[in-house]
Amino acid sequence: MKIGEAQQIYREQVKAYQEQKRMLSERLKQVQERREIAQNDEEKSMFSKDAAILELSIKELNEKQEEYQDYLSELAEQHSAYWNAAVAEQQADAYEKYGEEMGKIMEVARRLMKGARVPQADEKKLMDFSYELYQAAKTTGEMVRRQKEQEGKEEEEYDTLWGDEEKKEEEYEDPQEVAENATAANEGPALVSPEDALAGVFVEE
Repeated sequence: MKIGEAQQIYREQVKAYQEQKRMLSERLKQVQERREIAQNDEEKSMFSKDAAILELSIKELNEKQEEYQDYLSELAEQHSAYWNAAVAEQQADAYEKYGEEMGKIMEVARRLMKGARVPQADEKKLMDFSYELYQAAKTTGEMVRRQKEQEGKEEEEYDTLWGDEEKKEEEYEDPQEVAENATAANEGPALVSPEDALAGVFVEE
């Protein structure tokens, strides 16, 4: 079962138990109030018995609900682990791409500084990154180019480092979707309705 599906199912289960406990707690309060104003020992005994049964019922529901809540905690940990792994992968790719981009930008600056010609798009990349570095590279490059002209050396010319077209940015799965669609590591406790959980406890109407 997928983590997201399991979380939904067991949250609904916990909600059903909470609603049943709320109803029984209201009945218990009413029974206790009636016991307080009982006219004789027989009535008090009857209401005490009803209260004891209701208390046992609530205790039974609490125990089952705790099972479901414990499993929900496990699911939350698994969800968090998958979510963090997806985010970490994206961050690692982003750092790698940033490193590659910086390497290209520094190479453009190096080429300009040695008097070579680079595509205008590459110059713009450098300029957008750092106008000061771009100006320094262009100034140094002009001096080197004049010197090469005087020496009769051929001017170097480079193709773009980014290709003819920018690569489409890679699309990543939403970490939330990754976590929700991952398979739950363990099966959860058996799903038992509040009514079935109380089958062994007699609750008087």
